[in-house]
Amino acid sequence: MLSPRESHSSSFAVLHAVQPGDGGVARVVVDLVRAQLGAGMRVAVACPPGTPLAAAVQAEGAGLFAWRAGRDPGPRLVRETRDLARLIRTVRPALVHAHSAKAGLCARLALRGRIPTVYQPHAWSFEAVDGTVGALARRWERWAARWTRRIVCVSEAERRTGEEAGVRASWSVIHNGVDVSRFTTETAENTAHVATDDGPTVVCVGRLCRQKGQDVLLAAWPAVLAQVPTARLVLVGDGPDGPRLRAAAPPSVRFTGAVDDTAPWYRAADLVVLPSRWEGMALAPLEAMASGRPVVVSDVDGARESLPPGHEPLCLVPPEDPAALAAAVGRLLGRPELRRSLGHEAHDHVLSRFDVRRTGAAVADVYRELAGVRCTEHREPISP
Repeated sequence: MLSPRESHSSSFAVLHAVQPGDGGVARVVVDLVRAQLGAGMRVAVACPPGTPLAAAVQAEGAGLFAWRAGRDPGPRLVRETRDLARLIRTVRPALVHAHSAKAGLCARLALRGRIPTVYQPHAWSFEAVDGTVGALARRWERWAARWTRRIVCVSEAERRTGEEAGVRASWSVIHNGVDVSRFTTETAENTAHVATDDGPTVVCVGRLCRQKGQDVLLAAWPAVLAQVPTARLVLVGDGPDGPRLRAAAPPSVRFTGAVDDTAPWYRAADLVVLPSRWEGMALAPLEAMASGRPVVVSDVDGARESLPPGHEPLCLVPPEDPAALAAAVGRLLGRPELRRSLGHEAHDHVLSRFDVRRTGAAVADVYRELAGVRCTEHREPISP
């Protein structure tokens, strides 16, 4: 972790300001940083220290700066904004790329458009809250758009949600991507430690929190067991709702806690489920499909765009609807040949449309357009 005094005297091309330091947002940032370093850019990241993101950025060799910011707005907001402003002055980037709501709030307050600023919501903050707080979040997003050179949405649905909330901005829609080689390479080493019981296995990968909807899946689970009594459910991840979810779970549900590598769990699954309440475009279904597994997802932003054509009737359910979720899961668990067919189609779909190299190339194009930030090379990925 670099301190301001330990930073290089020359400026960086891009500073990624990021909060949170774990989960899907962190994985997206690491993939971008890796691609940008590989293309010859000078890249720095400001994020909370001691997080998986900080460790991964350091391992990649990017500039790393400690930004001690919490997830939610609160009494520390002024200090967090001042700290980020100081880091920006130290790093002297040509462009700032702010990820998720908290970094988008602090970065835009600190800069107010003085440096080209890209904001990537990774799902809108106002979807997570209701009432007065939700109204304030919408008002802020509308106001802050004037200090944002480009808003990058990970799905067309996420962009429409912003427009419907009154956000007027210059938009780019760049789908999330995954490192397909990581999820399509199976070895004895990366599967041996994953043990599952007899019977079909359902896996849900995600932070244990309200957004990801594991409580909806647990509410649906008794109806799934009524259809497939030998089914097993594995919840992969950790988070603030962990104790409550564990207390509500029957014996057929296993909790893994946080894991370093999710790929073996996708491979152990017969079906992967993500019953989110809101998203921009979730990574877990893309990773599952890259692993050749069928998915059942709730119909939130990005879900329809991520699924292969024709999969919606079987794989898409309304959010917060345990009965519909149980019906979809039970139907697929009872039809192994259909699962295999859907998994093969999903695998081919992700390889052709959601390779992370395409995501990185599209983001690089935005940087060049806004700030003249150039890479030493720019290559389209080779089609699989």
